[in-house]
Amino acid sequence: MSYLDSRSHATIHDVLPRKSLLRRKAPGRDIEFQMIAANIDVAFVIQACHFDFNVRRLERYLVIVREGHIEPVLLLTKTDLVSPEALEHLIGRIRLAGIDARIVALSNVTGEGIDRVRELVCPGQTYCLLGSSGVGKTTLINQLAAGPALETREVSHTGEGRHTTTRRQLIVLEQGALLIDMPGMRELGMLGVGEGMDEAFADISELARTCRFTDCSHAGEPGCAVRAAIATHELSEEHLQGYLKLMKESQFNDLSYVERRRKDKAFGRFVHSVMKHKNRQDDS
Repeated sequence: MSYLDSRSHATIHDVLPRKSLLRRKAPGRDIEFQMIAANIDVAFVIQACHFDFNVRRLERYLVIVREGHIEPVLLLTKTDLVSPEALEHLIGRIRLAGIDARIVALSNVTGEGIDRVRELVCPGQTYCLLGSSGVGKTTLINQLAAGPALETREVSHTGEGRHTTTRRQLIVLEQGALLIDMPGMRELGMLGVGEGMDEAFADISELARTCRFTDCSHAGEPGCAVRAAIATHELSEEHLQGYLKLMKESQFNDLSYVERRRKDKAFGRFVHSVMKHKNRQDDS
């Protein structure tokens, strides 16, 4: 890019390909992609220990992150509101779900774990914070920036933070890292996440390769390696049901997207033929 007219105008000479991306199904009924951000190296997926913890939602975040070829790091915030035993139990539930991503437990109140997060932030790298509203994303950014980079609001009596971020913002930290703060996302629809599903549910994907039938639905077919793992308690039924739910949603949206694209192309060809016919009549 080169700037003209005292940097008020610029000319774009080339557009580089994205090395990673973060996208989801657009909220609502439309079966379409919504781009969230691109060229991210690490996604900090944040859940609060007290009110927000939800393994099924965590799996959704991880599918989207893995699909975009982004490294996930899980941050469990508000550890000051739970006992050490409760925190250990939450981490155990994450591991039981087959999630092997790095986990950092922290508290913006006591400062516990903040230095561990700071050590993960490297110059020249781009990071984003993903999580529900009120889990402490903005406060964490201010901790990492060593100052009030963004406005925060007082937490509620339950320990739940109040919504602050209303738009995506890019913050440059002192050490040269880039950090993207994002509003909490209410909807995390699955669309075009085949690779992300395989990576986020690597344990189930690995077992499925040894099922007797290549199209095994893991619903009771003979020779199902996934069901066998559940029978021996190597895999939890809850984990499998979470996988099947997301897979069903993804397949439905993928088919709807393909059908919509097919109809759009057919309509485009129809409009083109009508305009071509009209031009011929005008010429005659």
